[in-house]
Amino acid sequence: MNSISQDFAPPFKLIAPFFIIGGFFYILSSLAVFLFDVDDLLFSSPAVISFMHLFLLGFVMMTIFGAMAQLVPVVLEVGHFGVELFYAIWPLLLIGTLLMVFGFLYSAALLPYGGMIVLISMMIFVGEIFLTIKKVEKLTLVMSSVLISNTFLFFGIIFGLLMALAYAGTISLDISQMLRAHIYLVVGGYIGVTIMGLSIVLVPMFTLSHSFSLVPLRISISLMSVGVVSVVLSSLFNANALAYLGYFLSFSSLLFYFYIIYIIYKTRPRKENDIYAISLMFSYSAMLVGLVFAVLYFILNEERFMLASAWVFFFGFFGFLITGHIYKIIPFLVWFERFSPLVGKQKIPMLADMIPQKSSQAQFVFSSVGVVLVTIAIVTKSDMLLHGGASFLFIGALAFVRSMLYMINFK
Repeated sequence: MNSISQDFAPPFKLIAPFFIIGGFFYILSSLAVFLFDVDDLLFSSPAVISFMHLFLLGFVMMTIFGAMAQLVPVVLEVGHFGVELFYAIWPLLLIGTLLMVFGFLYSAALLPYGGMIVLISMMIFVGEIFLTIKKVEKLTLVMSSVLISNTFLFFGIIFGLLMALAYAGTISLDISQMLRAHIYLVVGGYIGVTIMGLSIVLVPMFTLSHSFSLVPLRISISLMSVGVVSVVLSSLFNANALAYLGYFLSFSSLLFYFYIIYIIYKTRPRKENDIYAISLMFSYSAMLVGLVFAVLYFILNEERFMLASAWVFFFGFFGFLITGHIYKIIPFLVWFERFSPLVGKQKIPMLADMIPQKSSQAQFVFSSVGVVLVTIAIVTKSDMLLHGGASFLFIGALAFVRSMLYMINFK
């Protein structure tokens, strides 16, 4: 288990906007599912493309950036190079995301502007993280994963901007050739490797696990990194053999990652199944289901299975992994800033007291049912199940934001 010190943590007012805005994008993402039509569910559909950017940029990236702002200096035990830069990152990412979403739905002319603003936001983030890491003489495996993931992010957003310019007609470029590289760099390279690195700090910390080997994690990150590079090269040189090699390596990487998470959970001394534990159980179960759908796609060559895989990975794996950690991260940050100075002076709440039980449980139930219903709807092409699932997701998202605001404002 990695040591955690709060001596270098930035103020919570810096972190809070990332979580709050991410939560409201989570609501908007659930509403966006209502725009889907099962007969037109294709990766090339404007509704699907806009949803992917709404969810990944607005919810996943926004929340990860907030968590990274807190965790990077804490794990490195050095201060941020320029912590004030984070006050510019979330407004730029917010504006750029909205422009890109509306651009895909209504006016392609907005895409270059949205893409450029997102690029500036992420360049500030990547540059600040790199300069912070530079202050450390020796990197751990976790921080090496941060360095690798942010390198992938840098190239991923360059590919994305070029595709946005081509989509808007500003430049001439084969979008289909670059799409695979863009998706893999951002989803596998940045989000995937970041999740691997950060979860190996957060999961043991919140479950009190220790004395486990990091070898599976090292293998997992290495396989994913090589897999991403292989897929990118396959896009650039139109080499299908490299693409399939990258898919296989990525698949193997996730299995190694699941194995180390399983070991951590199996050896954890804290056995109670709180909202955090059940959220992670659903998340990693969704990851395995997503892999099964991906295998079915390669066997049967039916796009609905790849769509189901992407959906389960996004709202099931990423969604529940992030929301589950929010129930631990926000109470911890609020408690440390607001109540730790009062230790020994007056009665203070426990971390568990800061989590609203009813709304957190409602969020899990409605969101999990929504994910399952939409998954079945994609596979069976049922509009009724699709919109029913969207309704459950929307109620779950409202419950999540209500819980998050309760924890942030806990007195």
